[in-house]
Amino acid sequence: MPTHVQASHVILVDAPVALAFMFFTPAGEELWVDGWRPTYLNPANGRTEAGMVFTTGEGAEHTIWLMADFDREQHHSRYLRCTPGSRTGTVEIRCRALDAARTEVRVSYALTALSPTGAEALQAFEGDRFATMIDGWSREIAARLPLLLTQPIR
Repeated sequence: MPTHVQASHVILVDAPVALAFMFFTPAGEELWVDGWRPTYLNPANGRTEAGMVFTTGEGAEHTIWLMADFDREQHHSRYLRCTPGSRTGTVEIRCRALDAARTEVRVSYALTALSPTGAEALQAFEGDRFATMIDGWSREIAARLPLLLTQPIR
């Protein structure tokens, strides 16, 4: 079983880059990820900014997140995440305009296991599994695109 993984995959989103970038914020993901309900600790209103802290999940999957970098102009964000007793690492989002209405989104994870349970969880990032997961994100966004294009995202 792996104790450290790095994985990256690119998807296309049919939205302008500034908007598509916001789909990958904690508040943006609430609009298209089933069951994604962050608890915002700082700022408590969930406004996306560098330094924000929030949690997701419960029990063994309770995860603490810190937004280390958030650059709206460069369409780049980086999260530090830790699922105590399991795994820790980073999640990075980089968006690039392909044209006025389409965006290339690169999703990158680097995770380290903190335990045998964490090493088991890292198996989801091996081989084609990661690409399949991120391609699923693309399908979820496409299915909810009419809603996403009309919702303000903080």
